Amino acid sequence: MTTYTTLIILSGLVIFSYLFDLVASKTKLPSVLLLLLLGIGLRLLVDKLNVHPYDFMGILPALGTVGLILIVFEGSLELKYDRHKNKIIKGAFLSALFILIATVSVITFIIYQITGRDLYICFTNAIPFSVISSAIAIPSAAALSGKGKEFIIYESSFSDILGIILFNFAISNPNISISSFTGLGISTLLILVCSAISCILLLYLMGRLSHHIKFFLIISILILVYAIGQSYHLSSLVLILSFGLFLNNADAIEHAWFRGIFIYKNLSNDLTQLYQLSAESAFIIRTFFFVIFGFTMNIYDLNNIDILANGLFILASIFIIRFLYLKIFRKENSGAETFIAPRGLISILLYFNLPASLKIPQVGPAFLFMVVLGSSLIMSIGLLSSKKTPKIAEPEK
Repeated sequence: MTTYTTLIILSGLVIFSYLFDLVASKTKLPSVLLLLLLGIGLRLLVDKLNVHPYDFMGILPALGTVGLILIVFEGSLELKYDRHKNKIIKGAFLSALFILIATVSVITFIIYQITGRDLYICFTNAIPFSVISSAIAIPSAAALSGKGKEFIIYESSFSDILGIILFNFAISNPNISISSFTGLGISTLLILVCSAISCILLLYLMGRLSHHIKFFLIISILILVYAIGQSYHLSSLVLILSFGLFLNNADAIEHAWFRGIFIYKNLSNDLTQLYQLSAESAFIIRTFFFVIFGFTMNIYDLNNIDILANGLFILASIFIIRFLYLKIFRKENSGAETFIAPRGLISILLYFNLPASLKIPQVGPAFLFMVVLGSSLIMSIGLLSSKKTPKIAEPEK
């Protein structure tokens, strides 16, 4: 393959992704689903032409991690805090927590029935299937009202964070003891302290940088700190969400010493540029990640009746649990929120990070692909069938 052929393919993928986003804005059909189908179509074409494809599995986790960081950061930069939103934030956290716990429990039981393996192994394999993908949920929430959109951004971000915490806890503690929970408490406190310090230092750095290239530097530092934290099994996604929220709400802090040191003249303009840069970078990374993921999957594995049947059981449990929780505890649910429970980027990353000794052959990549594709299809059908809800403008501050 020549250099020019590669450039044609890469630029063509970006153009298709842009067109898919336009289709998504008009039809509520998630662009991620179209990207997955495009990847599948390209793989079928390559197989038909008997072309030996490049092995993308080595770069997929790194690409997905950067995409997750950028998407959560982009979503958090949209959120403006005030005391009236405490109810939404609390509701989103409780929803993410209880739905995660219930879903992990049910899927653990399903995997145990399928495989008969040790409950601990079934539990660790259930976690990737139980976490809402903010990479898909946040862009899909654009079709909802103001409060509904904020709820989904918070809930999916909390689900990612809690899912990572639970996953790290599970693989680090095959035998649960009091010291396990002590370690969890210490690591959670440590990442909260690191997040607070990082937010202050990065905002200070933004105000002092005079070089014309500074936003990619800020994003690179974020990715660096995230990677260092994750290497020590800390839930560094807390830092990403915190920094975005902190930046977008720093001007609301009234203390004179804080404003004198950290709030600078061009902060508002810099936030606009940073948001634009993170949004466009997330768009590029998301495009290549989901096309490559669709490309790496063998669609013929879905001919296996066991994979289809067991995948349908898991999909049914995901959406039944979500429907029951939101029906009982969230009165403001518009109905469309019930369907926004996709599995995607975070599920893929957690699955790839499972130690080889904990992986179950019956719960392999084809099984994961079935759940990711199926949850996106169900979300698409749910959003398409729901009535279009006009967005509620946020009040001026």
